[in-house]
Amino acid sequence: MEEPVTAEQLRARGNALFQAGDHAAALAAYTEALSLSEAPSERAVLHRNRAACYLKLEDYAKAEADATQAIAADGRDVKALFRRSQALQQLGRMDQAVSDLQRCLSLEPRNKAFQEALRALGSSMHEKMKAMACTDSKVEQMFQILLDLEEKDAEKKQKAAQNLIVLAREEAGAEKIFQSDGVRLLMQLLDTAKADLMLAALRTLVGLCSGHRSRTTAILAELGAPRLAAVLGVEHEQVSLAACNLLHVVFDSLKEGLQKDIRGKEDAVVLDSSKDLKLLIKHLLELLVLEGASAHGRDNALNLLIKVVPRRSPKETNNSLSLWVIDQGLKKILEVGSTVCGSSGSLPVTENSRMSTSVLLSKLYEDLKCDAERENFHRLCEDYVRSWFEGHELPGKLRAIQTVSCLLQGPSDAGNRVLELEGIMDSVLSLCASVCEAHQLVAVEALIHAADKAKRASFITANGVNLLKEIYKHSERDSIRIRALVGLCKLGSAGGTDFSMKQFAEGSTMKLAKQCRKWLCNEAIDAGTRRWAVEGLAYLTFDADVKEEFVEDKAAMQAMFQLAKSEDRSVLYAVASTLVNCTNSYDHEEPDPQMLELAKYAKQHIPEQHPKDKPEFVKRRVRKLLTAGVVSALACMVKSENPALTSSCRELISRVFLALVEEAEDRGGVVAQGGGKALIPLSLEGTEVGQTKAAQALAKITITSNPEMAFPGERIYEVVRPLVSLLHLQRTGLENFEGLMALTNLAGISERLRQKILKERAVPMIEGYMFEEHELIRLAATECMCNMAMSKEVQEMFLAEGSDRLKLMVLYSGEEDEKLRRAASGTLAMLTTLHPPICKRIPQVTVHWLEILQALLLSPSAELQHRGAVVVMNMMAAAREVAEQLIASEMLEILSVLAKDKDKPRVAQAAQESLAHAVAYGLIKPNPGLA
Repeated sequence: MEEPVTAEQLRARGNALFQAGDHAAALAAYTEALSLSEAPSERAVLHRNRAACYLKLEDYAKAEADATQAIAADGRDVKALFRRSQALQQLGRMDQAVSDLQRCLSLEPRNKAFQEALRALGSSMHEKMKAMACTDSKVEQMFQILLDLEEKDAEKKQKAAQNLIVLAREEAGAEKIFQSDGVRLLMQLLDTAKADLMLAALRTLVGLCSGHRSRTTAILAELGAPRLAAVLGVEHEQVSLAACNLLHVVFDSLKEGLQKDIRGKEDAVVLDSSKDLKLLIKHLLELLVLEGASAHGRDNALNLLIKVVPRRSPKETNNSLSLWVIDQGLKKILEVGSTVCGSSGSLPVTENSRMSTSVLLSKLYEDLKCDAERENFHRLCEDYVRSWFEGHELPGKLRAIQTVSCLLQGPSDAGNRVLELEGIMDSVLSLCASVCEAHQLVAVEALIHAADKAKRASFITANGVNLLKEIYKHSERDSIRIRALVGLCKLGSAGGTDFSMKQFAEGSTMKLAKQCRKWLCNEAIDAGTRRWAVEGLAYLTFDADVKEEFVEDKAAMQAMFQLAKSEDRSVLYAVASTLVNCTNSYDHEEPDPQMLELAKYAKQHIPEQHPKDKPEFVKRRVRKLLTAGVVSALACMVKSENPALTSSCRELISRVFLALVEEAEDRGGVVAQGGGKALIPLSLEGTEVGQTKAAQALAKITITSNPEMAFPGERIYEVVRPLVSLLHLQRTGLENFEGLMALTNLAGISERLRQKILKERAVPMIEGYMFEEHELIRLAATECMCNMAMSKEVQEMFLAEGSDRLKLMVLYSGEEDEKLRRAASGTLAMLTTLHPPICKRIPQVTVHWLEILQALLLSPSAELQHRGAVVVMNMMAAAREVAEQLIASEMLEILSVLAKDKDKPRVAQAAQESLAHAVAYGLIKPNPGLA
């Protein structure tokens, strides 16, 4: 039975991990030690050590808290005082940071580090005070210009507004505006109802609220939630968007801004902001059903609710905000989703409103944690649908059916439940034959959305196919025919990519696809209707014959790409689905041959691949898409801030990008058209699969392109985190390998990039893969470590007590795999050159060190010989005792021969220098025959 670990052992382990640069693991060790330690002095040291970890991890609020705990136990603890001053400085509490530094100096007056830190901090505070004094008069002057009704100089006013916005982005300027009665003056600008002045006020308020919780709370109290909601609902689109941006910042500051808050001497505590959050959300929900609100204002309110209400991660346990919104506002949200455009008394909406409503409903439903919460959601939806369906005649039935469509596009479980309510499906089928275009549109769309839900597909195939065919053949309206065609497309694609599962007669699918392409290219039809043609293709392109015809139709591809760039963002998912099908970038596993034989024996259905879905056809289709400009369309889709760009939509786009960069020769073109830039946000947000696909595409680009050209400027540093994510254990071997290869390229560029890789805690993972059984992954990890070894922190890791890192490198230098030997010996050559203390450690790590070095020098590979010669040269230079061990072996004879080899000048030069060191130590006599 193992003895329990003591607090002292955990502290020692934490110290070793901290020295090795693994600050997160060190923090965990100190935290565990704290749970076992009772002595106040020991706990104080652990709190102090944790403060150091938090500083490294840039969590300054926690660093301050731990340092304060240590100081409470010992007020003369200079390390704790110094660490707290560093944390306070980062939190912006300069006067408190100065106080701690002065205390440090009073305890250790000759400490130069404390003196320099105090001098630097004093200089920084002086500059800030100077800047504040300078801005006083500027703020007053800018408000005077903006509020002067007699001022006719538009350019002067525009300049004053821009200066005010820029000033608010800096903390000193924001605080000055706030302290100078700026909020009241900004309210006056909002009340002018002039768009340019309102925009200036809103954008200035964004600067005042960003990352500052207490200031945001005060501004919200003065402005009032009703006023902000009213501005969001104005007709002017830019003003509404600016108000939406301000409200988003307000929400973020209320929820998370405390960590950046500047509290001052009084260390004021901001009250719980949940009431403010709910008040704002309440007004947003009321705006949804306010008749006077503009259509884009309603869309902006929906977008805000999508961003701020649901939990950002399943790791967050509190979903009370979503539950509150469902109880207080689900019916209001459904009011927007049930709106029938053109009907009397309907709310003003845009072409994106229903999609945004569906996304919000889906997000709320996904945020529910148990069956009881989901059942409540279903009940509220069913009650709402019944309230319109029963007793409201035809307009009510239309509203009910529109609600069903909205739910089927969002939380489909809820959509299926309401679809099964008595009379709903019958009404949908009967209204499909209506002579009124608006009524027929609502019913046909509902039928389409129900068609791809497994629960209803068989029923609709039996009851709806003939109806849809009749509508498609005989309707005189293209808007109706195109929707009927999409319904037929959905039903015709039920077999997916399975070539043997065909729903319609031979050639029918191709005819439907041809008609879709025809409508797609017809610019006389409005974009909202043409979108349905893309919806049809999204289903029909499961068929490889349809894919082949589509990529041959340049006009159809260009038309689809233009739609993807249009304001109607509801087309994004259909475009992405079509491209996934054309590039075969969906998941497909090769069936097990034994299982195939068993299936044949049991006479079960066996999926078949279409002959035109073979790799050579897919590769040709990808080339045609690239030529048609698919990358610029995808990049434009990624830039969208619309709710239609859902996590699943982002995943589809990531899949397409990965297919586009599969061939190395295509990667330069993808980068040149903006693909590299678009992949970065895709790799950081969305589904786990989508992020991984995007990260893998980034890795492929980084491996074969010059990273500094592919990702210019600061963008190259944003690539590191996605690449490190490919090293996680749940990733595939190929993803691990490509992540390591890409990081190897980045690590060889600059120290700043190596530091970024270290900060992302990649080194322990890289080390782990150096033990991998797969030889290519092991080699890639060793090569990556070779480049990382240029960093001082990594060099120190090789000397850490209890570490086998150096031993592994020495042993790998003697492996049979020449590529692995080359990587390991290259690492040793670099380590011994840059960090001489390692030279003394090599003889201690393994008894085989000497024979491994000799084998390197005797290798037929000139490259291995040179690396071995450099290691020996560095070891000879490092210490006399090491040189003695080398010269006492056969190494002297080997070096003497190599020193005369004129065919390998670099090897000869290193051997000569090694012998010169031996002569200098007096271990051998000089040989006048050597050059």
